[in-house]
Amino acid sequence: MFPAQALAETMLHRGWRVTLSTDARGARYAGGFPEAVAREVVSSATTARGGAAAKALVPLRVGGGVAAAVARMVRDRPAAVVGFGGYPSIPALAAATALRIPRMIHEQNGVLGRVNRLFAPRVDLVACGTWPTALPKGVEGVQVGNPVRRAIGEKAGASYIPPGDYPMEILVIGGSQGARILSDVVPPAIAALPMDMRARLRVSQQAREEDVERVAKFYRDEAIEAEIRPFFDDIPRRMTLAQLVIARAGASTLADLTVIGRPAILIPYAAATEDHQTANARGLEAAGAALVVPEARLTPEGLAGHILGVLTDAPRALAMSRAALGHGRPDAAERLASMVEELVSGTKEGRT
Repeated sequence: MFPAQALAETMLHRGWRVTLSTDARGARYAGGFPEAVAREVVSSATTARGGAAAKALVPLRVGGGVAAAVARMVRDRPAAVVGFGGYPSIPALAAATALRIPRMIHEQNGVLGRVNRLFAPRVDLVACGTWPTALPKGVEGVQVGNPVRRAIGEKAGASYIPPGDYPMEILVIGGSQGARILSDVVPPAIAALPMDMRARLRVSQQAREEDVERVAKFYRDEAIEAEIRPFFDDIPRRMTLAQLVIARAGASTLADLTVIGRPAILIPYAAATEDHQTANARGLEAAGAALVVPEARLTPEGLAGHILGVLTDAPRALAMSRAALGHGRPDAAERLASMVEELVSGTKEGRT
């Protein structure tokens, strides 16, 4: 939702009307969209979830969503349709294809998701957030970067205070719903740090709702100052304050890291489709901006060593911060918006 929100904000600023088309689940994560964005909730579904009965209903639910999207677009024909992947984008993209409306997709990750892979040969333009992106044969992509929300953009290049003998912040984020493995491994890793460092740390950690209390209790019992929530609505502020970020390697998280410029320890989600989070993290690892730890090798002891290695080496942490910043594309939303306008005008030459 974050890249879609960033594009919506930019298009509104340029004077366009914007409608968000998603399903009921997607709508729950759309709270950050500007009020000026119209909302259209249509039915969609995936075979990746639910039992046999739910999966049997997928074609009917998707078909109903496509029909509703077609009816809406016939009444108020959009100049262009932009899909951001995931099954909630199926109805709008399918309707735009049927009605021959100019259309494009944006892929955040280094590997196309299933829905974007389906539509890539059927759209006019493919914008890529992570570069290089593995694309189907015969499909060309345009490198634009991953758009970030205006709240992140306002913190672009914020001054970084390297770790030292003073209070320090660690931000732990695991995607929109947290990550169980981070709740299991990060607290004992931080508890394994030297006592003088622990006393100077403040931890902000995102955890699944069912894990919040046990993680908070662990930190309380270890006398480590920590704030644990299922979701932080002020990530830009917390990331700006952080000396170190420990996170999954989702594309939006990496975009935020590189626009603000913060050193990171990345733990790619092992079950991600075609291991796309590892593909996302490679560029930051190669640039020296992040340490990448596969889930299979993630232990409290090993993670503690990585944390200690960053927080006791201020020049290294500063270099990682600068490397992250050098890897960012803070103008990605503007570039993507320009691609949309070029698509509408019939000028499809993308810019790299």
